[in-house]
Amino acid sequence: MNKTTTLLALTGGLALTALVLGLPQLTAPLLHGATPLPAQPSPPPPALPSPPPSTSQGSLAMTSRLSHPYIIPGRSDLFVTVDLQGQEVPGAKRSPVNLALIIDRSGSMSGYKLEQAKQAARQLVKMLKDEDRLAIVHYGSDVKSLPGMRATPANRERMVQYIEGIWDEGGTNISAGLLAGQAQVEAARSDYRVNRLILISDGQPTEGSTDAGSLQQLAKDIRAQGMTVSSIGVGTDFNEDLMQAFAEYGAGAYGFLEDAGQLATIFQKDLQQATTQVARNVELSFELPEGVTLGEVLGYRSSSAGNTVRVALPDFSAGQAERVVARVVVTGARVGQAVDVTGLKLAYTDLLKDKTVGTTARLSAMVTDRREEVLARQDKDATVFATRARSAQNLQKAAEALKLGRKDEAKQLIQQNQQMFHEAASVAGAPAVAADMAEQDAAMAEYESAGNAYEVNTAVKRSKTQALKSFGRMGSTY
Repeated sequence: MNKTTTLLALTGGLALTALVLGLPQLTAPLLHGATPLPAQPSPPPPALPSPPPSTSQGSLAMTSRLSHPYIIPGRSDLFVTVDLQGQEVPGAKRSPVNLALIIDRSGSMSGYKLEQAKQAARQLVKMLKDEDRLAIVHYGSDVKSLPGMRATPANRERMVQYIEGIWDEGGTNISAGLLAGQAQVEAARSDYRVNRLILISDGQPTEGSTDAGSLQQLAKDIRAQGMTVSSIGVGTDFNEDLMQAFAEYGAGAYGFLEDAGQLATIFQKDLQQATTQVARNVELSFELPEGVTLGEVLGYRSSSAGNTVRVALPDFSAGQAERVVARVVVTGARVGQAVDVTGLKLAYTDLLKDKTVGTTARLSAMVTDRREEVLARQDKDATVFATRARSAQNLQKAAEALKLGRKDEAKQLIQQNQQMFHEAASVAGAPAVAADMAEQDAAMAEYESAGNAYEVNTAVKRSKTQALKSFGRMGSTY
């Protein structure tokens, strides 16, 4: 590596570190032409009132915090973190479910993978209760279905016999499988509160609709009709970006399984999540006051209208936790005054109360000219959460670089992550990021050792799955 390349790499790493740890707050006034800080700092500003630990007016609790509750005059980059958690419902009877299990039986699933999928399907049937409803759909080039029926003892026997007769053949017509599953669930949707499609695939779509845009729109359409889509990728040859999009647009969960033998465990998790739902149609909004702009919502798709930024979230089950991290740009004005950073609004259908619920919160930062005050008041948890989300962006980029054969570039991105967590440790303490450092070390070792297509594909899918969790999709990523 020549001196120029080394300097650029170091500069990039320092820029990432500065963004996460809030160094722009210390240097921004000079960089943006504002009045330099006075030589003699003024007395410490009054403390901001402590925000409540969480806000809840329904089945979801919302906790919000700023990475930097104190900022200096001029432009500052802050991170807003919002934690959401579904209410626990001890001893509650689970809701009946209306399911469609959609199994890829294309030629690539032949042998072990299809046998394990069939075994997992049999176990799923055993988990159902008489009031549950299940349709079994399997697709190759064409689609075949066992129509949805109540899971009575006699019907469960029929389902098991039908599963035995599934054999591999044909291409991978995912769109036809989803449409068939949608039709089966739709037939009884009005009779159930929980309506869900579970899609399994080990490959790329080769027949029917094959472009990502059309398939993503299909997931959106299914969601718009009151059904959710969970997607499970098996092996290393499937399109992980597409399968993740199915779950995101379908408001369900995504799972990556290297071994089809893990399918039964995932089915059990997804069934539990589906049957203990407490909220659906969940949307988080950022209301940005004048002088504040949104840099990005990390790891989520968002839409903007005026000063409002909306983020669609998955359906929530009891105890499910998800996190949203956003970067905002704030202009601090007068020392000693508080600056509004963002208003937050959480809206959803509360399934426990059977009504629409809205929860609000507001975050503000105090303006100070004391640099030490900015650092001393830095929120340790928010700093770690922001670092994880930023590292997830790098991890996604590293996975793509590895997929394209640019291993050195991928490793440099992981090295940047290691540096970011090292700096976060100086704020929050080494134990707070010990697991994160271990994950980055494991990714580096895996990237270095990946020597064939199978190992590269495995590393790519592991990294992208880990990135989803680091963004904050903890409950909706298996």
